[in-house]
Amino acid sequence: MIDVLYFAWVRERIGLPSERVDTQAQTVGELVAELAARDDRYAAAFADVTALRAAVDQELVDDFSAPITGAREVAFFPPMTGG
Repeated sequence: MIDVLYFAWVRERIGLPSERVDTQAQTVGELVAELAARDDRYAAAFADVTALRAAVDQELVDDFSAPITGAREVAFFPPMTGG
């Protein structure tokens, strides 16, 4: 089980701020594929992964090939903008 957190428009599209997910995924990308296959809300949220950033156990990851094996939490959010 892993806690998955959704922020900003990702949360709005899915309709949940977080959930506990039973997954066999070993990378962020595999988790995204599992979630996107759930239903249209998830598919819409993960349709353009270039518009998403992810953090594993509160550490920003550079790409979705990052491992999640043994992680407790994965968060998804849009890129931060300065200003």
